Amino acid sequence: MNTRRSFLQSVLATGIAPYFVPASVLRSETAPSNKTTLGVIGCGAQGTHDMRAFLTNSNVRVTTLCDVNQARIDTAKWHIKESYGSDAVKVMGDFRELNRDESIDAVLMALPVHWHSIPSTDAVLNRKHIYHEKPMGMSVAEAKHVRAAVRKMGVVFQFGTQQRSDLKFRWACELARNGRLGKLKEIQVAVPGGITAPLFPDQPVPESLDWERWVGPAPFTPYNVEKTKRHFHENISHFSLGMLACWGIHHLDIAQWGNGTDETGPVDVRYEAAEWPQGGSCDNVLGWRMRFAFAQAAPITFVNEKRDDIAHGIRFIGENGWVHVKRGTIEASDADLLRDPANKTGAMPIKLPVSIEHTANFIEAVRSGSKTICDIETAVRSDTLCQLAAIAVKAKRPLKWDPVAETITDDAEAAQMLEARPFRGDWKLPTI
Repeated sequence: MNTRRSFLQSVLATGIAPYFVPASVLRSETAPSNKTTLGVIGCGAQGTHDMRAFLTNSNVRVTTLCDVNQARIDTAKWHIKESYGSDAVKVMGDFRELNRDESIDAVLMALPVHWHSIPSTDAVLNRKHIYHEKPMGMSVAEAKHVRAAVRKMGVVFQFGTQQRSDLKFRWACELARNGRLGKLKEIQVAVPGGITAPLFPDQPVPESLDWERWVGPAPFTPYNVEKTKRHFHENISHFSLGMLACWGIHHLDIAQWGNGTDETGPVDVRYEAAEWPQGGSCDNVLGWRMRFAFAQAAPITFVNEKRDDIAHGIRFIGENGWVHVKRGTIEASDADLLRDPANKTGAMPIKLPVSIEHTANFIEAVRSGSKTICDIETAVRSDTLCQLAAIAVKAKRPLKWDPVAETITDDAEAAQMLEARPFRGDWKLPTI
């Protein structure tokens, strides 16, 4: 316990919150029969990154892997052997088989975005607690469907917006929420824009990959290895909404936290500009500028970074000063604002929930029945901003949003874009 206390004190003293915390610091070894058993659905770059964090947690045992790419399975098993001394885990090619395995307590879902809602809903309906990678899916309807399942089953949900478990982001939000900047006038959010790429030629599908299952509910497209890489498939409209959502969800989620709007949303979305690729395989939006207006909170300006000299990150701008935060860095108009990262002096009576590490926060909630740092209600509200941004750049006009009814008003064509697109073949959202 002394080791844990001294470690945490050193973290607070430096103002640095790690994404990774050794399991020996978090807690002592747990008996095998008391561990939370975890199945991993999706062993790509993000899934393996998350799984490695779970592997360091002595309260967890990763027991099952599910992926349609054998090479990804092999890499995941290598990491498991490095942690456990053995790679003796179950391997499945169908997420439904994993979700129905009663020996599994929780799942990590880290598939490409077009696959997010179907397996997640299925997992929840099979009473699995879920660590759900962002964004929620390809539509508001899909996000709300997962939420309905979580509400019905009462399982623990953690959204993969790990910045809520970083001291600097919480610190910036507390400064904004406590009036230390004066009344908030604007929040600026900038994230990387999209990319272009040439047309990827058709290639033979390797024996190690089930490409038909990888494409799944999305419109079918011939195989090319580049399409399986996150850098590309997140910028292809068959598989994702692009950087508006894949990067946007991280910083818009923090803007929501610091704006005190976790339980609501904007009332107006002002589209101002957007640029698109002219041909090639990557066809999601390259750059944009828009503004979210709220009934009783500061407006959010959302752009691709470096547009109008708006730098990457989140900048809370108040009448008396500003604070700018991004991964690894927090800056302010007045250095005195940054002298109490632990919020101990009493100058900031609003103290936001504390999480030191995102996957550990999820497991603690599973074991204690507590609320995660980014539960399903918060996740859907933050994700909605990304969805509205994606609709706005396609509609190229202002949108009116009713945050109570959660719908676009006075624009039937735009409101239709809230619905889930048709799924290919027999794939559909599980009935709740």
